[in-house]
Amino acid sequence: MSSAARSLVVKTTSGADRPEACNQAFTVAATAVAAGVEVSLWLTGDAAWLALPGRTSDISLAHAAPLQELLEVVLGSGTVTVCTQCAVRRGITPEAVVPGVRIAGSAVFVEESLAPGAQALVY
Repeated sequence: MSSAARSLVVKTTSGADRPEACNQAFTVAATAVAAGVEVSLWLTGDAAWLALPGRTSDISLAHAAPLQELLEVVLGSGTVTVCTQCAVRRGITPEAVVPGVRIAGSAVFVEESLAPGAQALVY
């Protein structure tokens, strides 16, 4: 199976409340990018805060790559999206997020997840 024919949509609802699950989502997304897979990482719920500059340093996990490094890998070749409703509930605006991060709604998530060859994972 060719990685060019496949895409991966990774959604994390976890942030500082569940650092291990959050780091797993970022790690899987960054690993897939490194393997040449088209990746879309979605930050929802408490993970929405991680779209703000400096907030990835709020989560530190032993024996795990820093979230900031993983985020940079994903942004380098993939897409990072904050859920619209999650952003609004937290007062997060498009101007406030890390450059390259977008804010989009569930219709975009569904479209990406149901695209031919797509695989969606939720953490």
